[in-house]
Amino acid sequence: MQDHAVTVDVSAGAPRLSFAPVYNAAVGFIDRHLAAGRGDKLAIRTNHGEDVTYHALAERVARAGNALLDLGVRPSDRVMMIVKDCPAFFYLYWGAIKAGIVPVPVNTLLRAADYRYMIEDSGATALVYSPEFAAEVDAALAGAARKPARVLKADGDGSFAAHMARAATTLAPAATGPMDDCFWLYSSGSTGRPKGAVHRHRDIAHTAALYAVPTLGIGEADVCFSAAKLFFAYGLGNAMNFPLWVGATAVLSDERPSPEMTFAMIERFRPTIFYGVPTLYAAQLRALETATCDLASVRLCVSAGEALPADIFRRWKERTGLVILDGIGSTEGLHIFISNTRDHVRPGTSGRVVPGYSARIVDEAGREVADGEQGTLLVRGGSVAAYYWNNAEKTRATMIGDDWLVTGDTYMRDADGTYTYSGRSDDMIKVGGIWCSPIEIEGRLIEHAKVLEAAVVGRKDDDDLVKPAAFVILKRAGDAGEALRRELLEHCKSGLARYKYPRWITFVDELPKTATGKIQRFKLRD
Repeated sequence: MQDHAVTVDVSAGAPRLSFAPVYNAAVGFIDRHLAAGRGDKLAIRTNHGEDVTYHALAERVARAGNALLDLGVRPSDRVMMIVKDCPAFFYLYWGAIKAGIVPVPVNTLLRAADYRYMIEDSGATALVYSPEFAAEVDAALAGAARKPARVLKADGDGSFAAHMARAATTLAPAATGPMDDCFWLYSSGSTGRPKGAVHRHRDIAHTAALYAVPTLGIGEADVCFSAAKLFFAYGLGNAMNFPLWVGATAVLSDERPSPEMTFAMIERFRPTIFYGVPTLYAAQLRALETATCDLASVRLCVSAGEALPADIFRRWKERTGLVILDGIGSTEGLHIFISNTRDHVRPGTSGRVVPGYSARIVDEAGREVADGEQGTLLVRGGSVAAYYWNNAEKTRATMIGDDWLVTGDTYMRDADGTYTYSGRSDDMIKVGGIWCSPIEIEGRLIEHAKVLEAAVVGRKDDDDLVKPAAFVILKRAGDAGEALRRELLEHCKSGLARYKYPRWITFVDELPKTATGKIQRFKLRD
């Protein structure tokens, strides 16, 4: 097999991928399009009017890879990316991969403490960030015990873009293999500490060939718009990997997701596939009570990140005539591995296992449960991360024998193979499709001078979507009231990523605890 080639065999039913011993993912997702005659086709369009052809993309990816090498970043080094959704994300990410360097894109909504931890944990040689995030990045670097050797803004004077402009326009792909480390994504764990999930060169192709093409029917003529951002495993597939696999067009917005933003983008760029999360679909439905949006170009809507309530599915279909395909994926799994399909949609469920993946539901002893019984969901497939960086204990607990991934989700399977989500196996809360730790929110609340103790759990709002709810014990019970509730709300918003603030704050005299003093959050949820 020719170097960097990948073949997809569908003769046995479920697709099977085979990779050349020398395989660099950038060749198939970037370079291949020039040989296929797509050089003049638009690969990227943006809300700022910046259009990028496949030819320009390939040239700038090569420049980015060369710029990193010229800056002293070596193959297998990590480059941390705190970069907004824009073409520069594509250039840096794929340029690093082509050069054999490992890109580590991280959540752009985080605060300095989170960035400081990830900078130190990753041991990144370089850090590139959008200027909009300078305040948090500067604060993180100021407190970091170990700093990257190279820190550059993505654009502006002395920026990474300036180094790219001076770099060569051709770059031979590094002679990596399909099982070599390719990129990382950080995922929060049950303690709230981010974990670096290490993905291999083969992983991206599996998500595209096993899910995007068969389930979504994505092709070269499609225009993809994802409200979910590129730093997020779901958005990384939607807005970059999937269109690049088939030669389609990706539409990017660097604005915060909102009904107004998404409606404007849909009417302007006429996408054929729209990717959102349940929280956004609920907000869009509320907006459509008084606003309008021409959705005629959209042939398919997709949802993931958290379970899509059946009521939102039905209301969306009634209002727009469009079906939302809900599914479940994870940072460790890279994208969706259980999904509804165009031919099989069951509102309120995650659908069936994507062909090419395997799934089973087990009890606490690891025994597979019968259909109709609840248990922990395990999945296996070619996109599952190899390990967690610098966390052997968590790797052993999550990536278990014979390449199974313990998702931490509780599921039930019907006799026809349809999977229904029952909740998390731990206390983590997924808000707007992004995991957040109750411990982190509790810690922020306790920082307030008037708070003695706090406990945070997930609670469903009027749209049946989970949001954080806080139970607070005050140092002086007499301070309780609406004024302090508003004060605590602003205290959380100012110190946490915006999606993590508690939507409800309830003042209580005590919290349910075990004999050893652990908070019994399940009682608060009840």
